[in-house]
Amino acid sequence: MLKIAFDPLYTHPLPEGHRFPMLKYELIPGQLLYEGLITEENIFSSPAVAEDIILLTHQKEYWEDLRDLTLGPREVRRIGFPLTAQLVERERRIAQGTIDGCMYAREYGVAFNVAGGTHHAGSNWGEGFCLLNDQAVAANYLLSNRLASSVLIIDLDVHQGNGTAQIFENVPEVFTLSIHAEKNFPFRKERSDLDIGLDLGTGDEAYLQILTSTLEPLFSRLKPDFVFYLSGVDVLATDKLGHLALSREGCRERDRRVFELCKKYEIPVQVSMGGGYSKRITDIVEAHCNTFRVAHSLYF
Repeated sequence: MLKIAFDPLYTHPLPEGHRFPMLKYELIPGQLLYEGLITEENIFSSPAVAEDIILLTHQKEYWEDLRDLTLGPREVRRIGFPLTAQLVERERRIAQGTIDGCMYAREYGVAFNVAGGTHHAGSNWGEGFCLLNDQAVAANYLLSNRLASSVLIIDLDVHQGNGTAQIFENVPEVFTLSIHAEKNFPFRKERSDLDIGLDLGTGDEAYLQILTSTLEPLFSRLKPDFVFYLSGVDVLATDKLGHLALSREGCRERDRRVFELCKKYEIPVQVSMGGGYSKRITDIVEAHCNTFRVAHSLYF
């Protein structure tokens, strides 16, 4: 069964005119339900992740400043959201949703979080709409509980996964791959195990060729126990913040190639949705929904 983490708190209220498309988090499951691809049985909601699990990944002082709402104004501006107790609760539920998704992926092959992909959060900072790094938290949970010994994080958001890279910089059990637009946020990048910075305007053909030639050898060499996939749709040509040139069909094919490799090597994969900032919310939601559709067609 395809299991999908979602909670009404995912759609967090923001000041009028804020550029983050928060509405997508309720539209994605709504569209999948409307199509009949899923039912309410496919959707689960998770509680807030425990503090001891957060502290496997994030530094104590940073976490306590988040929890107690005592981050300084500069740190809050770096995050990009007004800091509230509800926002912190939202982030904790997203992180636990990704952990729970890992358990479902171990059972069914693949599982999703409608939100997450908060890869700009480092061990002691938040940035770029990211407070807690959900996939890093989940990866450390798997490792600490001996549910995996070798993890591959495939980050295909248009922006480099700088927080993820920093968290796992000296962790040999986790291999971090980021394929992103080179001349784009974050402008101070961290070092992933493998960074591929693409030229602005890279389109379907070049992108997919690079993806395949990168992933095939990695899967063969690493043979990971678990894969995390960050499937941001800000790679689309329509995206305001991405500056790559993928079509919706190219983005869908990207997803297919990732899932086919996970299936070929029989590796469970947890998927968090990451970014998407196209002007039309329809473009964002359709591209995200395609990721679910492709997984459903391959696994179920």
